[in-house]
Amino acid sequence: MHPVFRTALATLMLSSMASVLHAQPYPHKPIRILVGFAAGGPTDVAARLLSQRLTERWGQAVVVEPRTGAGGNIAAEAVAKAAPDGYTLLLPAFAHAVNPSLYANLPFDTDRDFVAVALLTTSANVFAVHPSVPAHTLRELITLAKSKPGELSYGSAGVASASHLAGELLNSMAGIKLTHIPYKGAAPASVDLVGGHISAAFPSVSLASPHAKAGRLRVLGIASLKRAENLPEVPTIAEAGVPGFEVLSWYGLLAPAGTPNEIITRLNQEVTRSLNEPEAVERLRAIGAEPMKSTPAEFNAFLKNEFTKWAKVIRTAGVRAN
Repeated sequence: MHPVFRTALATLMLSSMASVLHAQPYPHKPIRILVGFAAGGPTDVAARLLSQRLTERWGQAVVVEPRTGAGGNIAAEAVAKAAPDGYTLLLPAFAHAVNPSLYANLPFDTDRDFVAVALLTTSANVFAVHPSVPAHTLRELITLAKSKPGELSYGSAGVASASHLAGELLNSMAGIKLTHIPYKGAAPASVDLVGGHISAAFPSVSLASPHAKAGRLRVLGIASLKRAENLPEVPTIAEAGVPGFEVLSWYGLLAPAGTPNEIITRLNQEVTRSLNEPEAVERLRAIGAEPMKSTPAEFNAFLKNEFTKWAKVIRTAGVRAN
């Protein structure tokens, strides 16, 4: 065969093979969901629940792959640089929205390098004080804090955590100054709050509820715009004296920029359906998370609002990454 025809034939065969591969229905091979935080934590629990449900639905392995470190940035960088084919995904959390304001030179662009798939879950903490604090409502706490700037303290799960920035947002919106005390996780902060070593904190509903019922904590408000089902008597912080106050911890799903729209749509539909089945809802609520239903466009708008909101809080409070 003449070399020219041999080359043409080879090109045609390769093109045909590529067309066949492209025509294969999604997914036709294992999918990886990268998580930037340690195994066993709430992010990992949510990711593994999602992977289990998708594996069952598709009959194709969906694997959770931890890439811990740098506040989730290592996992995010890996996904940003992955092929945009729907087989490498990122399960981001609250930190994803604050990292652009904390780190000067991220190796990816949170806006350009990802495409939104779905908002998976949200949860809100409560604002609680030790019973020794002479304030029974949020308005009373604000009045007390204004009379003693810096004397009342609040603990958090660490610098730039949702509970830290919730306190900074409260400081800003209420015109007060609570002194931040960072801990290595939410549990030790809650222990010191119950022990009276700090004045206040933003514990989860599940952590705060039994202590509140036993009189070891006084819950003044919840950080969402709606009340908690298991603490219906507790007003939202917005209702209690700081209109518009809202701090949500959340999990979502992102894909590399350039991922085809039909894959994003398929993922969105399957993910939303999977996490809103009764068994999944029960398991998520057990870790304090509420499953969500969102379109990719709605999740994208949610992210943009989070980036803008926390950039302002971080700038105003002068927060720096450790």
